[in-house]
Amino acid sequence: MPDYGHDLRFGSFLTPAGAVPEQAVDLARVSEDAGLDLVTFQDHPYQPAFLDTWTLLSYVAARTERVHLSANVANLPLRPPAVLARAAASLDLLSGGRFELGLGAGAFWEAIEAMGGRRLAPAQAVTALDEAIDVIRGVWDAGNQDRFRVDGTYYQVNGAKRGPAPAHDIGIWLGAYKPRMLRLVGAKADGWLPSLSYLESLDQLDAGNAVIDEAARAAGREPAAVRRMLNVAGRFGAPGDQPLSGTPEQWAERLAAISLRHGVSTYILMSDDPEALRTFGRQVAPAVRELVAAGRAGR
Repeated sequence: MPDYGHDLRFGSFLTPAGAVPEQAVDLARVSEDAGLDLVTFQDHPYQPAFLDTWTLLSYVAARTERVHLSANVANLPLRPPAVLARAAASLDLLSGGRFELGLGAGAFWEAIEAMGGRRLAPAQAVTALDEAIDVIRGVWDAGNQDRFRVDGTYYQVNGAKRGPAPAHDIGIWLGAYKPRMLRLVGAKADGWLPSLSYLESLDQLDAGNAVIDEAARAAGREPAAVRRMLNVAGRFGAPGDQPLSGTPEQWAERLAAISLRHGVSTYILMSDDPEALRTFGRQVAPAVRELVAAGRAGR
């Protein structure tokens, strides 16, 4: 039963809907008022029904005070890493250290290609993401006087100026499921961010943890350097056939069991329902914290 020692955090995963632009901002503020720690948005730049996620994150940062913000996850093929790094550091500085960087290798390649992006095979996309992380961390390393150079297959930097440095150590969180991506999480990332709905079973968390832990140790890192996160969805009310359903107490028992068994320390609710967000923040989150604290103390 892994325990990576992280404090429990809870957040929301929202749709950057363009039909009612203020709705996304209102839901972010509902999330903050409900006590959630994190607000995230989908990032699909090729989707004309969505607001641009980066613009929205900047606007939401100005309309909130406490919550941390992230894309869930940023579409790397349409966001060049050196520019993305400067944008992330800038938003972190402007928000008082409240930005985190969720990153994805890419999906929906036809839509990406239609927007002028480069279509990559799965293995190529992982290599590109690996190179991008080096570029991003190199830009943030503003105090380093060495010549900044990344000579990758997909991304190159040849003497670019570093900086600005972000206000805090921005976490890089990767959405990952397959072994090569999981090894990259262990070697270079600060968080593993899968979605419960994409897992065949919770046993896949154990398998992923094992790959990440091994890769972290091989890279000279402690496995605890990687926060284990999970996007979750379900409904409150009568129990049903969804992975998460039932009363807030039943949700809390289920999530606490996942934390104690699989080491997950961040749960992000995929919902645009303000009442569900309030219930998650005000009832589920405190109960999970209490149950996990009791479970850890009893070990």
